Amino acid sequence: MTLKTNIFEEKKLGQAQDFGLLKKLIPYVRPYRMLFAWIFLLIITITVLELATPYITKIAIDRYIVPEQTDFQESRTFESGGRTRLLTVDLSDPEIEKIVTARPELFEISGTSAVIRYDLLTSLPRTSLVQLRHQDLTGISMAAAGLLVLVVISFFLNFFNVVIMEYMGQRMMHDLRIRLFSHISGLSVRFFTRNPVGRLVTRVTNDTQNMHEMFTSVLVFVFKDLFMLLGITVVLFSIDWRLSAAVYAILPLVFYISWKFSKSAREAYRTLRVKIAEINSKFSESIGGMQVIQLFCQETANYRKFKIINQAHFQAGMQQITVFALFMPLIEMLSAVALAVVIFYGGHSILAGRISLGTLVVFISYVRMFFRPIRDIAEKYNITLNALSSAERIFLILDDTDRIPEPGETERIPVPERLLSLAFHHVTFSYVPNEPVLKDVSFDLPAGDTLAIVGPTGAGKTSLINLIIRFYDPDEGAVLINGADIRKFSISDVRSKTALVTQDPYIFSGTLRDNIFSGDSPVSADKIIAVLKTSCCKGLIDKLPDGLDTKMTESGATLSSGERQLISIARALAHDPELIIFDEATSYVDSETEAAIQQALANLTQQYTTIIIAHRLSTARVASRILVLQSGKIIETGTHEELMRQKGFYYRLNQIQG
Repeated sequence: MTLKTNIFEEKKLGQAQDFGLLKKLIPYVRPYRMLFAWIFLLIITITVLELATPYITKIAIDRYIVPEQTDFQESRTFESGGRTRLLTVDLSDPEIEKIVTARPELFEISGTSAVIRYDLLTSLPRTSLVQLRHQDLTGISMAAAGLLVLVVISFFLNFFNVVIMEYMGQRMMHDLRIRLFSHISGLSVRFFTRNPVGRLVTRVTNDTQNMHEMFTSVLVFVFKDLFMLLGITVVLFSIDWRLSAAVYAILPLVFYISWKFSKSAREAYRTLRVKIAEINSKFSESIGGMQVIQLFCQETANYRKFKIINQAHFQAGMQQITVFALFMPLIEMLSAVALAVVIFYGGHSILAGRISLGTLVVFISYVRMFFRPIRDIAEKYNITLNALSSAERIFLILDDTDRIPEPGETERIPVPERLLSLAFHHVTFSYVPNEPVLKDVSFDLPAGDTLAIVGPTGAGKTSLINLIIRFYDPDEGAVLINGADIRKFSISDVRSKTALVTQDPYIFSGTLRDNIFSGDSPVSADKIIAVLKTSCCKGLIDKLPDGLDTKMTESGATLSSGERQLISIARALAHDPELIIFDEATSYVDSETEAAIQQALANLTQQYTTIIIAHRLSTARVASRILVLQSGKIIETGTHEELMRQKGFYYRLNQIQG
């Protein structure tokens, strides 16, 4: 099979559709909408508390520390009319009455109260000053206590908000990861030939983790920042609309810079996600093929290839950093400009008597608070871009429909209890359009018979097996079970009746028992012994220190090729199939083990329908019929003796193998 394109190249993405991606995330959010409601309620409460803090400061300044100026009339105490700050005291308090009586020239007495200008308070002793301003000191203490209470309440609300948010984010990522894993497991073999392991690992691990950060750090906090910006705007314009308008005049520039930043940063992040996947793919490939790399002294060449990919990742990362290195200082500069506007315009307004000192202080506080959410949104946008780039790649997989189609409800027929026959009816199949690997193949295999398929490498033997197991479907013709098209049966039903022993069996990490007798149902001791004896595994198991409970490393690296082959045969027999397919099952087995397996195959042909793909023609001799494939076509068929008498292609293969 020849592929004319790079099947491992990442799919090119078009223009980002952020709203479309967020819409696809709704199903993962919907189960937790009540938690979202609680979080939003907490956020609104926390935002109100944070907005209240500067306003309490304003009240403390304008009402208790530096009260606003008051109109007064000309009198003997106050030399001329105008506006000034006045302190009114209650003469019913004996201590205050003593102070007023001692310095009557400083006060204007009216009934049971007296008034003194704040600039004259410095003429009084400190003890008298404290007594006169007792109410102001009490008000300041109450304001400080109020601020402390707000801080404590905010602390607990933030704590509960973070806990609920993290729980919700973890659950959503759990659901997404399970959905992704389940979807990948159901895709066709063709999908895995296009996507290397490293890329898929990146999608299930790194990319879903980026999505978690978006759910926990972005969705909720962005709403908080937006509420904060809206609240600050409302408060500022309610205090003084002129000063607010002067500050907000620079916002169009802020929005323009943010828009330009978002376009540049998004592309940088999309590139970054692709390069991370390429690094993981290359690293995974290098580790898996390290023996070959070292055997052929390719360490330097492989290092250069990895270095090129890593350099591309570095450049993408630097592009992202450059964008943020420019954006964040610009926002800081605009924040300083806004503060300068507040101080300049607010200072002039204070001198003109139009606003109070508390108003200027609260404006400075709110302006600082205003640009903090903008910076936070920029940082959250950083995370969002990363997450959306990951989401694009995740949904490329979730939207991939490259799977073997299941029959519809009206077309599906129940799988027969017993396999009576297997047949190929004029089957043509190709991996790449217009390059068929099987051409008009037809044959019948009755139940209980053994069929051997031989032929040179590339003749189409394994492709034929792939069609029986429905790893692929034929382009033309049909594979028939008991006379019915295999596509009318459920895929799981077909595979439940079939067992495959491959050329290079895969051993999973775990115990040998898990590898051979996988499944939730318990297996009887008699069946275990029977399976191990039939597959010639008993001797291997007995030699291991823990027997069936011996731990295996990934891919069974501690076992020889022949031992892995024997375990694969045992795994096939353990599932009680009706059809057993041996795809070059003796390729990696020594002569002694091959003889034992051939004897086992002879016994199996009495109770199973068997297909044997064989390069070693000695294995094919146990078959009741042999098919000879060449260039995707059946060129000969018959028993071993019949084919030898014909002295055709099969005969020549036997002569070559001696």
